[in-house]
Amino acid sequence: MDVRSLGLRTELALRAMAGSLVEDRGDHLVVRTPDNPTFWWGTCLALERPPADVASARRWLSTFEQELPGTTHRTFWVDGPDGTAADLEPFVALGFTAEASVVMTARMVHPPPRPNRFATCRPLTTDEDWDQQVQLTMAGEEVGHDLDYCTRKAASDRRMTEAGHGRWYGAFVAGHLMCSMGLFTAGPGLARFQNVKTHPDHRGQGLAGTLTHVVARFGLDELAAETLVMVADPAYLAIRVYRSVGFTDTEVLLAAERRPPG
Repeated sequence: MDVRSLGLRTELALRAMAGSLVEDRGDHLVVRTPDNPTFWWGTCLALERPPADVASARRWLSTFEQELPGTTHRTFWVDGPDGTAADLEPFVALGFTAEASVVMTARMVHPPPRPNRFATCRPLTTDEDWDQQVQLTMAGEEVGHDLDYCTRKAASDRRMTEAGHGRWYGAFVAGHLMCSMGLFTAGPGLARFQNVKTHPDHRGQGLAGTLTHVVARFGLDELAAETLVMVADPAYLAIRVYRSVGFTDTEVLLAAERRPPG
């Protein structure tokens, strides 16, 4: 399968780097993450194109169940850099949530208009740092996942940093991790941001913008990236933060998910 989307291509590169298995079936890819099978977007299918109709979506559901037996979630990436959420309507008709995320890129960055001057921004290096990363994940955007998932995900991210593929940075306030994000090489000249998170009690304080600028400089200066890639929810206020440091909208990343019962 020839992946056209920059967002999907960098996503798959990171999954493979983290130890996921990516198998090419011609018109779709099968992604498996044996050490964390409840990682929805590490245990999924990536489709060459959206389903044409509901019958086609049902066939893809059957394929998912054959390829990933015993999986309780159903998640699909769809290659289509110029697509819209409407392309996923056949999945929506089957109870899925459709997502058309914005793939943003930057070749140069500048400080945010309101930088936070009190936080200490640095890489996560110690056991205590990574323990705090698990707690931040539990408190922030990953509230749908349990402690086991968050612990496994942090361990995978730490292995990627220790292998030299990139770094995970944090913004610390009085020694407490309140914002974090990763940046890793994801192909020639490319570096991809991962999982920007800010603690719910510390949003609106300039932490994400300040840390994004610091991490972007790391990518350009030390990873020698020519293009930085960020994927953002177009309806979430954080997208304005990324634009404020120099990221621009480039394409779309399509996805459909149906969460496990309960």
